[in-house]
Amino acid sequence: MNLAVLGMAVGMALGFAGYFGGFAAFLLVAALGVVGFVAGRLLEGDIDLGDLGDLLRGRDRRR
Repeated sequence: MNLAVLGMAVGMALGFAGYFGGFAAFLLVAALGVVGFVAGRLLEGDIDLGDLGDLLRGRDRRR
């Protein structure tokens, strides 16, 4: 599945959540989507937990 189709599916899911559940449901679905995205990247090995911690603290490990 390419990224355009995936983006469309995520947008539709957020749209349905916003329409049927209101703004709070929209925010919940968006937040859980971000958590799922980060978990998927961690499992694929694209990001490291140390890199994620540095990102949240505002540090740059590459220097």
